[in-house]
Amino acid sequence: MVDYMDRSTKINLLKEGVVKKLCEVLDKSTDRGWRKLGEIVGKEKRLKVSSDDIEICSLKVLELEGSPSRMLLRLMGERGCTLGHLMDYLQTLANPDAVQCLKPSPLQIVIQPQSLALISGHNLRLSCHAVGKSPVQYQWFKGKEEVPNCMSPDLLISPVHVRDAGFYICRVNCGEMFEFSHWAQVDVLTVHTPYGQSFHSLESRMKLVMQPQPQQLNIGDNLQLECGAVGRPIPQYRWHKNGLPVPNATKRKLIILNVDQEHHARYRCEIVCGSEKMWTNEVDVVVDDFYAIAGGSNDFFLNSVPEQLHATDKVALLIGNLSYKNHPQLKAPMVDVYDLTNLLRQLDFKVVSLLDLTESEMRNAVDEFLLLLHKGVYGLLYYAGHGYENYGNSFMVPVDAPNPYRSANCLCVQSILKLMQEKETGLNVFLLDMCRKRNIHDDSTTNIVLRVTANIVFGYATCQDAEAFELSSSGFTNGVFVKFLKKRLLDDEKITVVLDKVAEDMGQFDATKGKQALEIRSSLSERRALTDSIMPSDSPDLAHAHSRQWAKAHELPESMSLLFDCGAQIKLGFAAEFSNVLVIYTHITKKPEDMSVCQAHVTDFSQDLDVDPKEMNRETPEETGTYFLSGSLPQHCLYTRLSSLQKLREELVFSVCLQGTFSAMEDDPVHWNKAINIGKPLIARLDLHRAMRRNSCLQTCLMPHSPSQSPCHSPRPDHFLHHHHGLHQAQDPNRLSPQPFYMDVYEHHQGAVNLGQCHSEPLHHSSGGLSSSPGRFSIPIEASDDINELQTAFINSLQL
Repeated sequence: MVDYMDRSTKINLLKEGVVKKLCEVLDKSTDRGWRKLGEIVGKEKRLKVSSDDIEICSLKVLELEGSPSRMLLRLMGERGCTLGHLMDYLQTLANPDAVQCLKPSPLQIVIQPQSLALISGHNLRLSCHAVGKSPVQYQWFKGKEEVPNCMSPDLLISPVHVRDAGFYICRVNCGEMFEFSHWAQVDVLTVHTPYGQSFHSLESRMKLVMQPQPQQLNIGDNLQLECGAVGRPIPQYRWHKNGLPVPNATKRKLIILNVDQEHHARYRCEIVCGSEKMWTNEVDVVVDDFYAIAGGSNDFFLNSVPEQLHATDKVALLIGNLSYKNHPQLKAPMVDVYDLTNLLRQLDFKVVSLLDLTESEMRNAVDEFLLLLHKGVYGLLYYAGHGYENYGNSFMVPVDAPNPYRSANCLCVQSILKLMQEKETGLNVFLLDMCRKRNIHDDSTTNIVLRVTANIVFGYATCQDAEAFELSSSGFTNGVFVKFLKKRLLDDEKITVVLDKVAEDMGQFDATKGKQALEIRSSLSERRALTDSIMPSDSPDLAHAHSRQWAKAHELPESMSLLFDCGAQIKLGFAAEFSNVLVIYTHITKKPEDMSVCQAHVTDFSQDLDVDPKEMNRETPEETGTYFLSGSLPQHCLYTRLSSLQKLREELVFSVCLQGTFSAMEDDPVHWNKAINIGKPLIARLDLHRAMRRNSCLQTCLMPHSPSQSPCHSPRPDHFLHHHHGLHQAQDPNRLSPQPFYMDVYEHHQGAVNLGQCHSEPLHHSSGGLSSSPGRFSIPIEASDDINELQTAFINSLQL
């Protein structure tokens, strides 16, 4: 927890043991206890502790095990009290026992080993770091047996096997003193994983790796269902039968001896890992009577079960654009992309999640996405940001798009679909969380030849010529579409059924009723679901090549321990928030005895990254803009957030700087530096900054006029402000009849939260104005002699 009792540490970060001991001292003391402490704090007015606050604290004695001291410390912590402030107050209180509670122990374990589940063949690493006044030694034990030849802070077993499962503990020795760490349980699963599958994200999320299978049994047989997940902390299981919990069924394996008709049911398992929760597929267990119906054969059972569809792989590209240079900035895309990333990974998708891409970066990201696709793969593309729709074609707007923008500055979704079709994918899903208003600055039309295939699903966050809204609040919330989508995405249903239910949920949302409605377009003829299992193709070499390509974008640097000449030791760790966002955290694990002050920070990053100093060396992840990993990162470190890794042209080299002050020379700090090279982490390996290739999606995205041929960019009048997720443009008085309206909507959960205020101008076509969109289904027209038959067949295959 708190290292060396740093005076700047907030008191709400103190160890529970320290708080408990301090509260016991203050509660028991009469003249130098919690009430006198409250009076001292109240006199300074810094923390604004009033007599009413002290009265509230005193009422805690009426509660079972209530503590007035704990209530007072909680109030002080909420108002910004640091450890230094508290020490000063206790010195004024003149209670030596209370002061002693805050003095550091000669031996402290600052990083505890964590329980986890992982797959056989991967690497097991358990970490235990301690600090003491003299050198620290480590001993690892599995149960009561010492692990041989393991005397370091990190227990590494590579590769790990099923026999390595069990309970581990570390004994830390410092001279004559010793401390034991917490117990850490290790569960090792034996499952088949595709070559190249990465589990670098294991520390921060759970992944389902083993699904239960349907069973057909006779009365008297034994039922055994098994599932499995990997993650940290170790996942917890709870089996359900026909939607109700099965008593005492809290293990990975559900075993029932001597089944009878009452066990004929549908089963699934709920898995919880920290704050994450997921469900396995629901499977049928058929018992006995079905044999009699089928005349003693298996024919009835086999014929009654529909063919199980599968994917040869699952790949998703998620793009969230929010930090626009020339257009209103957004908030929801970051939250939406993060939530969908975690959900899709639970469904075994290989996910690339990217924030704030320029036009060239978006096109190159699509190219890399296409490299992962081959026959039978399920491909999913999600985009959140500004966008528009012209003549049935949807355009995604990069963060560097000019004002106004045109099709030449944007990416056409239908062009990407065409390239996906060429890969013979098993399912193509497009989820577009953007506005679909007409772009009056883009008069171009497209010539995109789409094949007639029965595997296309479009989920539009809003209807044609309408806007998509994001909820506005002081914190981070989802957009309206993902708010409801994430509640349904894991359902084991045909994808169109899932989207239908999302549409129904959105239709009941008062805040956007009549303003935003989900639109679904589909030519899907089979019951394909995002929950379908993966069955690799007959070409393992091809699958391995694609898996390696994906793994390149998700390789995190290994954590490292840096030893400086002065004897200080620093742990350097890494975590991924998105595929192009890296979090670096530093932690001092060893300080020389004669050093009174020891501080470390990272600096000297590449100018390609344009690192914000406000996002460097902060005491909490939230201060760096990292809002989603705070629960999984080690505590009491300094955190630095590096975004836009796709812009990195060279290997990432930076400096770790150590500053120390020795007791003998208090006013003369000493500095040490170490240069660190971690290569190209995460998406930086794919060089999305490169010039666009000629065989890229650029060929099918370019429109008749390029920026150099477009009319001059006109400035935006001050009086016009368009909707978020939509076009930011100047009005043409010859084409529009201005009828502004103001929308103020609310989300009702835990109180009313003000939603995004959306100012927009509905588009009205005057005579001689814009041409209308071509037909009800807005399908791109192919310019060929036989287009009519192909066009009619394709339109008929789509179902709104």
